[in-house]
Formats: sequence, C-alpha cells, structure tokens
Amino acid sequence: MAYSLNKVQLIGNVGKDPELSYSTTGTAYSRFSLATTDRVKDKSGEWQNKTEWHNITIFGKTAETFSKLIKKGSKIFIEGKLTNSEYEKDGVKRNSYSILVSDMRDIVLLDKREGGGSGGSSESSTGSSESGPVSEDDLPF
Repeated sequence: MAYSLNKVQLIGNVGKDPELSYSTTGTAYSRFSLATTDRVKDKSGEWQNKTEWHNITIFGKTAETFSKLIKKGSKIFIEGKLTNSEYEKDGVKRNSYSILVSDMRDIVLLDKREGGGSGGSSESSTGSSESGPVSEDDLPF
C-alpha cells in the first residue's frame, strides 16, 4: 500500500493556557497540554480515573485565533498529526510526542458559551482557514 494515515482525535480539557510564539520565519505557533481521562477498574475491582496528558501544537492563523479563545480548563475536540522528536537530557536520549494541528476545522470548542448559548462552537464558521499544509521548514523544532 502506498499510503498511510497519521491522525489523532482527542476530546479533553486544556491543562494550561496556550503559549503563543513565532518561529524565525514568522509562523505563529501555540503550545499547551490537553488532559484526557478514562475510567478503569483496578485489581480490587474499584473504578479509578486514569488521566493521560498530551502536548498540543497549533500553527498559523489557527494558533493566533485559538490562543485567545481557549484557556486552562476549556473542553475542546482536536484532530491532528502525531509527531515524535528526540532530544537529550542529562546524557540520556529521550522522545517527546506532540499532536500538530494546522487547520481551524480541526479544533472545536465544546464549552458552553457565556450568555446561555450551547457548546459545540467552532471558529471554522468564520470562513478563514490555513491556505495549505504546514511545511517542514515552518516547524519550530
């Protein structure tokens, strides 16, 4: 098979406020953590919450827009691409995994709006989206 698929979909709560930065080429990017929680039975049969933390990186206009809209605790849906980067700390090689998002249609705010509106809002209704995929040269790492 000539094709493969690298797609991650998550629904969770933002763990920290997004940090908006710009690469040396001027591309905006924003980073934050996302918590997903699952309920599992332990050895004694009791239900326990198990939380996984995911590193999220958003690019382009999407990063600029959503950095203003999402805050710590916001419930969101994201769809992105799983990436791996190697680094060395204290002489030990380590891996870091992150989910990359580059299109406004790949993020949906799930919190209820203030003023009585219901959740499920997405900025994709603004009609603005990234014009094309992010190139490897635009990545900040």
